[in-house]
Amino acid sequence: MTDDESAEYCTLLCDDPPDEVVLVACGPREKDVVLALRKLTGLSLWHSRDLARQAPVTVLEGLDHYEARSAVSVLRSAGAEAERRPEPEAGEHTAPSP
Repeated sequence: MTDDESAEYCTLLCDDPPDEVVLVACGPREKDVVLALRKLTGLSLWHSRDLARQAPVTVLEGLDHYEARSAVSVLRSAGAEAERRPEPEAGEHTAPSP
């Protein structure tokens, strides 16, 4: 490409942006929520319990719409308060990550 030629770049959005699953509150059935978290995340029982006690916390990221809805459904059926949120774009975080 010569100096007087220019290139045009486009960003194509073919897919929906990824979603994240947020555990808002554990609820009264902590044991059931811990087991649901273990099933969804593949974490150990110990780490799943710690994650449940840190609510509100993001438990899964980068999911498509269907996967995120399914994960929220599993958590809610275990007694947790959970929701699906669009994953924030790079630079949208309110605080820098440690």
